[in-house]
Amino acid sequence: MNDSAAISADAKPHLPRGMHLKHDATRDEWLLMAPERILKLNGVAVEILKRCDGKATLGEIVDQLAAAFAADRTQIDTDVRALLAELAAKRMVDL
Repeated sequence: MNDSAAISADAKPHLPRGMHLKHDATRDEWLLMAPERILKLNGVAVEILKRCDGKATLGEIVDQLAAAFAADRTQIDTDVRALLAELAAKRMVDL
């Protein structure tokens, strides 16, 4: 089992203290900002992280994305879990 499969559907992902999602209007790009670290995000990551408010569960986030983009829920679940596992390993998301 990889790390992404171990994330519970009931997990409520959120950005840790000091992390924030920001749109840079000058460059028209989204950034995940932490003290001394910045990640440029693609559109998929932005849509996922916008929903990581500590209230919505992983399952709810996947359901929202599947409805919003009329996409396969299984594929979205896989993609969301992979992103969150990667960011959690870097301590950029709390699960």
